[in-house]
Amino acid sequence: MDKEKELIDYPTIKAAVAGEAWAIEKVVAHYAGYIEETCTVEVKGSDGSVRKYVDEDMKQTVTQHLIAEIPKFPLAGQEDEA
Repeated sequence: MDKEKELIDYPTIKAAVAGEAWAIEKVVAHYAGYIEETCTVEVKGSDGSVRKYVDEDMKQTVTQHLIAEIPKFPLAGQEDEA
């Protein structure tokens, strides 16, 4: 199965929400490809050529926002499903 299509398992999500560093790293790694793709920009040169590159500042900002939002992920009601 393609990594982007795999789901993060519930124990990892629960640990990430609880602030476990290993789990937060796993969540960030899971979304790294998507973040990089989203933060790719195109710059048109004076000669008309187009150059794509990853905006590292944007990538860092998006990653920081992801990390900041992980503890807010709602887990209520899902305890029975695990």
